[in-house]
Amino acid sequence: MEKKKEVWVIGHKNPDTDSICAAISYAYLKNQLGGADYIPKKAGELNSETAYVLNRFGVEEPETVEDVGTQVKDIELRHTKGVSNHYSLKKAWELMLSEDVVTLPIVTQNQMLEGVIVNGDIAYSYMDVYDNNELSRARTQYKNIIETLKGHMLCGNEHGYFIKGKVVVASGSEETLRNEIEDDDLVILGDVRERQLIALEENPSCMIVAGVTVVDPDVISLAQKIDCVLITTEYDTFTTARLIHQSMPIKHFMKKDNLVTFDLDDYIDDVRETMSGVRHRDFPVVDENRRYVGMFSRRNLLNMQKKRVILVDHNEKSQAVEGIEQAEILEIIDHHKIGSLETIQPIYFRNQPLGCSSTIIYLMYMEKDVIIPKEMAGLMLSAILSDTLMFRSPTCTPMDREVGEALAKIAGVDYEELALHMFEAGSDFSKKSVEEIFYQDFKVFHVDDDTFAVAQVSAVSGTQLDSIRTKLASYMETVLNNMQLDMVFVMMTNIIDQSTELLYYGSNAENIVSSTFGADKLSDRNSAILPGVVSRKKQLIPPMMETMQQ
Repeated sequence: MEKKKEVWVIGHKNPDTDSICAAISYAYLKNQLGGADYIPKKAGELNSETAYVLNRFGVEEPETVEDVGTQVKDIELRHTKGVSNHYSLKKAWELMLSEDVVTLPIVTQNQMLEGVIVNGDIAYSYMDVYDNNELSRARTQYKNIIETLKGHMLCGNEHGYFIKGKVVVASGSEETLRNEIEDDDLVILGDVRERQLIALEENPSCMIVAGVTVVDPDVISLAQKIDCVLITTEYDTFTTARLIHQSMPIKHFMKKDNLVTFDLDDYIDDVRETMSGVRHRDFPVVDENRRYVGMFSRRNLLNMQKKRVILVDHNEKSQAVEGIEQAEILEIIDHHKIGSLETIQPIYFRNQPLGCSSTIIYLMYMEKDVIIPKEMAGLMLSAILSDTLMFRSPTCTPMDREVGEALAKIAGVDYEELALHMFEAGSDFSKKSVEEIFYQDFKVFHVDDDTFAVAQVSAVSGTQLDSIRTKLASYMETVLNNMQLDMVFVMMTNIIDQSTELLYYGSNAENIVSSTFGADKLSDRNSAILPGVVSRKKQLIPPMMETMQQ
């Protein structure tokens, strides 16, 4: 059965409860409708509120994805079989021809990559071997010699190795023969019994008799007596001498140092940069355990499959997971203003002026007549309560409240009790670093030439907010410098009092706040007290952007 294509459903970076719950609940809906394997993902770590929600409703936390750019694993690799380093040059060459490849990966028994050999290496071995000791220096196995010469072993151990001595073609006189052959040499000669016996008297380690399949029993007996490997081949002496070096193992010629390899998880942009600096045609690919999995070339980059994604709760490029411009966006489900994302082809884009993305997803369940399980109802309800501050935010619409109440019945929960526990979990700052608190709900915005960021930290009491105020104020300079921003703002929102203290930092930040909300709202500690302001999306960002544009 053909495996369904994966589609990732993912929210924005620094995810909040709606971003996570919308991804999970929409992936569930899409899987009920079929067509692909829809998998929820997240673009950052969970905050405490969201962790509480997932734990309460028994839903598994989605995997974190830091980048959706195309990776080596998205390329259709060529699965050239890895070969042993004992392969002969001739066998490797024949395999290259049959597989129509120019590179062979060389692997161990457990598929660990040892090296590679290319057809040029084999050609070099033919053209550049002038030393008749090369065969022993390469530690050539007798089995390779037999295979290369299509020979037959009459005595000896085919699994042994020719490791000492030179190759001698015995073509001279008997006296010359005795002078040329030394202990442990490999001798190639023809079908003359007397010359074969003379050669064996010089104690060679191997003797190859060319042009025959059988030899005299006395020759076999003497070869056995001196532990000489005796091989026959039907090739003539010249052909045997020409082919013998093709029996050398490829490990003697393979490249094993400074190999250019790629991991399955490597991103194509990085791969292209590396490939531009080398002239290799093919490159091995290894997994996380450095085991060989396949080969690819520059040509394979033309057929790479982009990751397929559905975005929920955002449509701004600055808020999207890294590498989004390399992914294939199939859908966007959102409730924010239209942002800066562009797609190559038309997509399904659903954007409604509601208080929460999960409200839209609930409506889609109804439209598709899909039954909502209790856990999905609990997630969507939690997202709505979080985004609308339990229906108190000005972004909350009658539809959000209506949907929230309907989901509470399906989930079998008291939404006020759920909201209180959620907000308490999110307000527990005791075990968090200032960085974790600052970035748990953080977004970047652009107006003309200005880039600014707004973090929002919510709590159910002013005491909780006061306990972290100094840390947050001090950390703003670090954020501004690290992210090269013009201004940084932090909304410290009291959920119960329905008010926000807005901290600000940056060259023009105080002027923007004063012009937007009035100088009377400024306090003496680089902040503004904003009664009734709880929504970043509706009450803070639009008027501030209008001020900046003016």
